[in-house]
Amino acid sequence: MTAFVVAAAFLLLFGIGVLRDRRRFGNAVYLGLAVTFLCLGLFAEIDAAPPGVAETVMVVVLLVLCLGPVVLAGLLCANGVKMVRKEGRHPSNLLSLLAGLGIYGLIGLMIVAVATRSRPLGIAVGTALVVMAYVSFLFVCFVGYAYLYGRMRVRRDAGFVVVLGSGLIGGTRVPPLLASRLERGREVYDALAARGGRPPVLIVSGGQGPDEGVPESHAMADYLVERGFPEDRIVREDRSETTEENMAFSKRLMDEMDPGARCVIVTNNFHAFRAALMARRAGVEGQVVGSPTAAYFWPTATIREFAAVFLHHGKVNLGICLILVLLGAAVGLAG
Repeated sequence: MTAFVVAAAFLLLFGIGVLRDRRRFGNAVYLGLAVTFLCLGLFAEIDAAPPGVAETVMVVVLLVLCLGPVVLAGLLCANGVKMVRKEGRHPSNLLSLLAGLGIYGLIGLMIVAVATRSRPLGIAVGTALVVMAYVSFLFVCFVGYAYLYGRMRVRRDAGFVVVLGSGLIGGTRVPPLLASRLERGREVYDALAARGGRPPVLIVSGGQGPDEGVPESHAMADYLVERGFPEDRIVREDRSETTEENMAFSKRLMDEMDPGARCVIVTNNFHAFRAALMARRAGVEGQVVGSPTAAYFWPTATIREFAAVFLHHGKVNLGICLILVLLGAAVGLAG
């Protein structure tokens, strides 16, 4: 019963957090804790379940614990190989492959620790598992809430649509990933314009990189105009080089045209939740929506997004990981 009470408390905190501001990582943690304690409560009550249910649940749990990491690592490795083949050997494209290999490495160390009955190695592996469990919990919270956030209804009181830029092909042409953002931005614009009254302004945001012939925002605007979008409803923000600058410089333009107006920010779906966190920090009043991304690209991109959020809260997260490591070392010294 206690677990259910705790779950209800965290669910209440989650609801309050969403009502106050959807764009908070704390909402993801509250939801994750609520689900965790709910599962613990249900597991504690499993003895009261009808005959056969408890045994089935135990078998499923054991299969997930034993085979889940192996299967997950295999899928991550396969995705990592595909990423390298399609996107090249840039370090950021290796994340899913490295994650899969890391899981296999930890499994191998567990087998060695059991086989050799080495206490120091067993403590080291146990400590690594606890740290991995903490990071994995936050990752599941991130992915789960990002999924929910991406499906929240788009507000209809926005005066601006901001489409975030990305790299160009050959320094001048819009690639498929950026095209999907622009098409999604156009959909949001049309939905807002259909409400009646003055149509929104669409801001294309992106500066000129060292290997680009034109600013990204200019290529984005040309892409839209060539497909019939009204040029007089487009504003180019052509100075930004990072997402943080996308937010800051776009906010300045919006404040100049209509101070206090809300906006809808468009990026790719894997980037939507982190972009929302950055928009909140930048003081931008708006919701972030995502456009479709190729399935093979999603795992590595999501890991990269989570790593950025994890490190943004580095003092807390790395501090907790350090405490867990020190506790493991203390257990080893005590023996």
